[in-house]
Formats: sequence, structure tokens, C-alpha cells
Amino acid sequence: MHLLNRLARRLLLITSLAISAATLPAEPAAKPVQTFQTSETLKREIQTLIRLLEEVHYNHDAVTPASYSEVIPNYMGNLDGQHLFFLKTDKDSFADRYKTDFLYQNIRYLGQIDVAYEIFGVYEKRVAERVAWVSATLDKGVDLSVKDTYTLDRTKAEWPATPAQADELWNKRLRFDLIKEILNKKTPDEAKTIVRKRYQRILKNLDDIESRDLSEMFLTTITGLYDPHSTYFSADTYEDFSIQMRLQLVGIGALLSLEEDQCVIKEIIPGGPADLDKQLKPNDKIVAVAQDGGEPVEVIGMKLRKIVDMIRGAKGTRVHLTIEPGAGAGTATRKEVVLMRNVVNLDSARAHAAIFQVPDSKGGLTPLGVITLPAFYGPDMSGEGKAQNSATKDIAELIKRLKAANVKGIVLDLRRNGGGLLSEAISLTGLFIKQGPVVQVRSYSGEIKVDEDDDPSVAYDGPLAVLVDRFSASASEIVAGALQNYGRAVLIGDSSTHGKGSVQTIVEMKNFVAPIVGSPDKTGATKVTVQKFYLPNGASTQLKGVVPDIILPSIDDYLPIGESDLPHALAWDVIPPSTFDGKALAPAFLAPLRAASAIRQEKLPEFDYLKRSITWFKTRQDEKAISLNLQDRTNEKKDDASFKKQMDAERKKLALSDYKFTEVMLGPPPPPRIKAPKKDDDDSTDDDLDADENERYAPVDIPLRETFRVLTDEPMLAPATKDTVDRSAHTAQVDSKSAASSAK
Repeated sequence: MHLLNRLARRLLLITSLAISAATLPAEPAAKPVQTFQTSETLKREIQTLIRLLEEVHYNHDAVTPASYSEVIPNYMGNLDGQHLFFLKTDKDSFADRYKTDFLYQNIRYLGQIDVAYEIFGVYEKRVAERVAWVSATLDKGVDLSVKDTYTLDRTKAEWPATPAQADELWNKRLRFDLIKEILNKKTPDEAKTIVRKRYQRILKNLDDIESRDLSEMFLTTITGLYDPHSTYFSADTYEDFSIQMRLQLVGIGALLSLEEDQCVIKEIIPGGPADLDKQLKPNDKIVAVAQDGGEPVEVIGMKLRKIVDMIRGAKGTRVHLTIEPGAGAGTATRKEVVLMRNVVNLDSARAHAAIFQVPDSKGGLTPLGVITLPAFYGPDMSGEGKAQNSATKDIAELIKRLKAANVKGIVLDLRRNGGGLLSEAISLTGLFIKQGPVVQVRSYSGEIKVDEDDDPSVAYDGPLAVLVDRFSASASEIVAGALQNYGRAVLIGDSSTHGKGSVQTIVEMKNFVAPIVGSPDKTGATKVTVQKFYLPNGASTQLKGVVPDIILPSIDDYLPIGESDLPHALAWDVIPPSTFDGKALAPAFLAPLRAASAIRQEKLPEFDYLKRSITWFKTRQDEKAISLNLQDRTNEKKDDASFKKQMDAERKKLALSDYKFTEVMLGPPPPPRIKAPKKDDDDSTDDDLDADENERYAPVDIPLRETFRVLTDEPMLAPATKDTVDRSAHTAQVDSKSAASSAK
């Protein structure tokens, strides 16, 4: 509320300016298929939004009126992600008519975004023309024996310069679409029917587009000039914001988005049906949805809100999803996943633990604990006023139980933990350190605030490892980085964490835009980045993330999933270190741990298995162009299937050596996982290796297994000495100057 009050005061001091309507450019000769206009309420919202961005966004100085030259091409790219429908002349025409300064002034001072509607009108026209072309071309027949290739990712390619170049591009696209369906065991005629209907549906779904959809997309294109996490919500989207497949929503527990006209799973919500089932993964594409007893409805090109409505439903009912795995775009492998809709509540997303019996160097077994934290939850995330559990309290209880079981070390598993409450990150870090700064927060005005753990008690002071990956973000990075700064834990995992070191706040436009009497229009909201996180040593977690002490091979390192892969990501920087009682682990302590892990990574069969999997995946990822010859693609699919079969056999063999474990749960067991019936043509190779329905730990978890081994290495279990590590304030090496200036 203090931030909103400051924003309100600042906005009241800004005087509105105006531009003469006589300066508006001439209307295009051809009118859009659909006509929209900016309402008076939306105009006021737009003016307010731009002022908010220019006044309080953390990165406000980096965006100038000249930056608006990106708005038109970026917005066109949001409509036409693969640069297939528009022509280059379309982009040039709009850029010429809406000069950068003129565009900025009309948006900033008049709240006028008619250009968004005009661009959509051209897009709708181009789609209609192309769908007619597709139908006519399919009628004539398509030769799938031609030796040619198609570039899979055209997001950065230029639009075709002429209609002739567009036809040439679409001849390739059409062959790509047909081959993909034939590889999914469709006859050529069935493939033609499917592809024809797909593009007809894309055209039909354009009729569902409303002005608020376009304004939301266009304004989010503008907020994206500042950073990738600021966005604009229309009134409808904002109403869905707090419930859309999260917390108390009845659904499957997945965060969805549209990419290139396809529904993509962006995040699996911890504790939801999708998370418990373990078959869906981020970047998987949902290509069709069916209800129990109903026919699958293809959702490619469908409006996201309609897809969400089809997936949502009554508790206890089933939904059938046809999934195209995100990691197998070149193999055209699809599968059906059946999920039972349920309440996605915080209880099933609580931290949980297990005690593993890990072989040691003396031929015995060492009991080690692992605590898995899906998110940093707490009372502030309660639904409908209900008291919720606290991540810190839950982990404290799990530590108590693990200590009672006499574990010799603990792994804090923060993989795929995208963050949550900052207050929980601070208090949770305090379970492992005596007290002191955990995170520094700098506002857009430059003010720095230090958030500390002021509780001198320590829940656990024994050997500790933190396991992270590229999906560990925000609060996860704060905890991992702070424990690293204090020298309290050894960090293990991917080459770095995600790199999201920024803080957003939600601003409701109704706080600044007075309602127009008699108007049915509702106001939306905006999410604005207003702060950045810094570790106690002054280093930002933004962009670079936190680098582990011991790095393991990972497919994640070859995926564009980090903050550094996002456009206009905020920069990494440093601020003065805070004063804290911690120090880096001595090189003499870390060196043998790294050396022992490096030897295992070269010798153990599981790392050979992992490296070959990564090599295969990277090879597929590096294929910029894919063959448009049916026989070549068929051979490629056979090779992929053979490789997967071989790797599956090896994985089953490796699973025989998994460590035995006993789960430690704070609540009742989660509901049974719902498995889709295995089909005769199902190419999935991992079904037999899925964890038991009542277990949370999948077989052949190579990073976790190696983390256990690091914990059993001699330096970790040896008594702490003053020269190696102080377990009460016990990490990776930091810059020697920072370490010297920040340690007492």
C-alpha cells in the first residue's frame, strides 16, 4: 500500500499533454476485416501505464521515445510468431506511417493505439488469403519426395519480401505439416484433412479476438521494452490472475501460454494433478483436449482462454490431453495424458523429505536426508482467508525428524523451485545460519534495504548441500546465494540458476483511472518491475544467477530457459556488500570435492548415459533445418526410436542401483497419480521407470545421486576446522576482495 500511495502522489503531479488530431496519419485504403477502437477508459489506462513505466519502473532510464521503434515489429511478431503470414512490405508500410516519435506521442499523451487494430486487420487478411492458398494447394497435391529442408525456428527471420517468396516458404511449411502428421501414423489423405482443418480453424479463431485481447498484447509489447517480467493485464485477465490454474483453482495445475499458435505448458504448479502425475513437463505442447467420452478437439490456433476453459472443470472429472513433448519437436511423437481435475491447494505442495541409504567408502551405508521444496509458500499466499503452512516451519519440522533419524548430512533440493515469498526465503535461510543479512533489495530510486535473519538459533549445523538447476529462480536463488555467501553449504547442479533477480508489484488501474459515468468498461492492471535483489556480498542474482560449486552435466544448459535468453532482461551489477559474519569455503576444502566428482563424472556408467543423452538432444536442438523428404524423416524417426530404446534399457539397468529410501511426509499422502492407458502406438520409453504412485522420488535421479556422493566424501563428513569451514556460518568461493570486505 505504501508503494501504491507513492505512485498515486507521483501521478497526481504529472500534467496531461495533448497532440493535435490533425497530425494523425491517413487511414489505410483497405479497411480491416474487423474494426476496433480505443475506448475512453482504455485511453486513460494507457496514459497511466506509460507514466507508471516512465516514473517508477526500475529500468525507466533505459527506455526512450526512440525505443518505440521496436513496438511495431515486436507486436507483429507476437501475432505472427514464425513470420509466415505478414510480408516485409507490411512491416515497412506501418513503420513508415507510424514514425517512432509520432507513435510514442500518440500512445503517451493521447492513449491512442489504433495502430494495433490496423495491424491486426492486415494480419487477418493475410491469414484468410493463406488459408485459401493452403486449401487450393492441398487439392492439387504435394510432393513429399523432394529433397529440401525447412527452417524450424523463424522467429528471428525476416518476413517474405514478396508474395512469390511467401508462396515458396509456404510450400515448404505445408510439406513439413503433412510429413509431421504422416509420421504420427496418419495416411496421406488423413494428413491433408488434418492440416486443412487446422488452418481453417486458425482463421475461424481470429473471429474470437476482441479489442481487449489486442490492446493487452500491444501494451505488453510496450512494457516488454523495459524488462521481460513487466506486463499489462486486461480486466478479464486480471480477474483470472489470482486463480488461473493456481492454488484453489479446480483444474490440472499448469500455467499455459500461446506460442506460435500452439498451447505450451510454461510451468507445472507444485502439488497439482499435473505435478503429481509427472507426465507433463514445461515446454510440452497441448495439441488437443477431450472430455471423458468425447472426441478430441484440436486446439492449435485456438484462443488461450478457450483452451483453459476446456481444461478446467468440476473436481473429480477427467480431462484427456494430446501432448507433443517439447524436447521432441523433430520426432513428431505424441501421447495422451489423462488427468483428474482437482483442487490445486498448498497442502499437496508442501515440502517433503526422505532418508536415503547411501553406500560409503568403507562398504557400509550412510543415512542422508533430502528435503524437497517446491515453492516458498506461506501465510501471505493463503486462499480465501484460510491459514496456510509456512515453508520455513515445514522445513524446520522436517529437519527435526531427519536429525532424530540420525542422518549424517542433508540435501536441500531447490530444483524447479521458481520462488515465492521473500519473507520465507529470509526465514528459511535463518534455519542454517546464526543470524545476519540474507538479501539486499534496491528500489528504482536507488534506495537499498537489507533484509536480515534476526533469529540466532540454528535448526541444522551439519553437512549441507543445495541442489539447483536452471529452473531455480528468484527466492531459490536468494537462499542458495546467501548460503553460498556465508559458506554454509556446497552448491551442486546446472551451470547456473535461472537468473531472475527482479521484484514486481501489481498496480490496479482503478486506483488511478476514475470510472467514466455510464461506461461498461472495466479497468485492468499492470505488473511493474520496481526492485532488484542482491546477495549479502553485493552481487546481483539477476541475469547470471548463482553459479554452483560443483557443476553437473545437464540438458538444461542447452535450452533457452534462463533469464539471459529473454529480451530486455535487466543487467547484472553489484552494490556495496553488507556486513555479515561469513566467509568462503577454503580452496583446500572445495578442491577435493570437485576432483572426486570430476572422476566420478568420467568413470560412472550413469554419467556416460547422461552425456550421451545430452549429445543426442543437443544434436537435435542444433538442427536449424529439417528434411522435407518423407523417406529421410521416416529413417530419422527410426534412428531416434532405436536410440531411445537402447537408452531406456540402460536406464532400467541403472535403476537397479538406486539407493533405498524412506519418505518423510508432513501431511497425508498425495492422491494417486492418474496414468493414461498405454496405447499400442505409444512411443514413450519411460513408463516402466516412473516412480511408484505414493513416492516422490523418480528413479535414476543422477544429480541427486551425485549430490549424495559429495556429502559422503571425506571433507564433508570430517569434523569442521577453523581453516576449512565453520559449519555455523559454513561456500563457494567469492571474489577475494568482496570476501575480505564483507567478513568480520
